[in-house]
Amino acid sequence: MSTESFEKTSWSWQLSQLRQQVGEWVEYQLSRLKLDFPQLPDGWSLDNSWLGNLLNLVFWVLVALLLIWVGWRLWRVFSPYLYARLRARNTANSQVKIGGSDLSVSGWLARSQELYHQNNYREACRCLYLAMLQHLDDTSIAPHKFSRTDAEYLQLLQYKVTPIQAYETLITTHEQLCFGNTEISSENYQQCREAYREIANG
Repeated sequence: MSTESFEKTSWSWQLSQLRQQVGEWVEYQLSRLKLDFPQLPDGWSLDNSWLGNLLNLVFWVLVALLLIWVGWRLWRVFSPYLYARLRARNTANSQVKIGGSDLSVSGWLARSQELYHQNNYREACRCLYLAMLQHLDDTSIAPHKFSRTDAEYLQLLQYKVTPIQAYETLITTHEQLCFGNTEISSENYQQCREAYREIANG
């Protein structure tokens, strides 16, 4: 048998070494405190007893709970950034590039009418939504931010405009377009068109 067939190291050996080193370090620290612990009876050790197994289990449960808590805290801190990036990527992928540049409100409305006559109700409703966003930006009610979500727009509009139902109609329809498999019909488009009329006349 050649020497290459033997393992040089293994995880179980490294873990037992780590456990031994931690145990020795704790023993050394406790010995510096001059605490008098009772001696274990001869032939009795923690390695083979049920108490040793229980302490080992408790140690690994505490390590797992600590890792879960750290992971949860990191998720709480970084999840808004991750969601913002994912939304930005989804929005960038789903946006229709019309003429290579952003349109004015009247441009979005004309594009919406054109798509409606082509029976493309999905994109027609989307253009009405973009016309609403452009209107909000033009009137400085809610200046456009690429990272702002539909929910954030709704939250902002609750404090700035009344009534808010027309905005809710357009934003809810946009959410269904982006995140649902809802089929958009001519009736949906008419509802969105009426909602935009209310916004423009308000």
